[in-house]
Amino acid sequence: MTTESEQRSARFNVLEIIKHFPETAETLLVDQYLTSTEAASARVFRVYKGTPPHYHVGCDEYLFVLSGRGTFWMEDASTEAEFGPGQLLYFKKGTVHALPEIREEPVVFLSVDTPRREPTDIVFVNPEDGTPATFLARNVKD
Repeated sequence: MTTESEQRSARFNVLEIIKHFPETAETLLVDQYLTSTEAASARVFRVYKGTPPHYHVGCDEYLFVLSGRGTFWMEDASTEAEFGPGQLLYFKKGTVHALPEIREEPVVFLSVDTPRREPTDIVFVNPEDGTPATFLARNVKD
């Protein structure tokens, strides 16, 4: 059996994966990792609620918009602009970003993080806005 770290190539049916995301969620996001190596991770995620300002300590992030529309800002709220399918959003680790408004659902991104993003790598600017467990379904402890 080949482990993910030994795997040299793969194909993913991203559209099929998206079909299995729930219609609603208690958390802001639900995701599925496609790859996860030390150098990078790739995942698909759906956003269910506006996302408050936050940043990631360990990785740069590339977000390709697969579906949906909303507003997104990077660095500060003055950069807020609409996003839609086909757009690529990029920001370096430590860059504060937010998705204040969902205008058309479902909002789904293909994310590539370099190096790999740990699921708990989420720091809210205002700690009252959330925790890793309120951000991402995989961080919820049963």
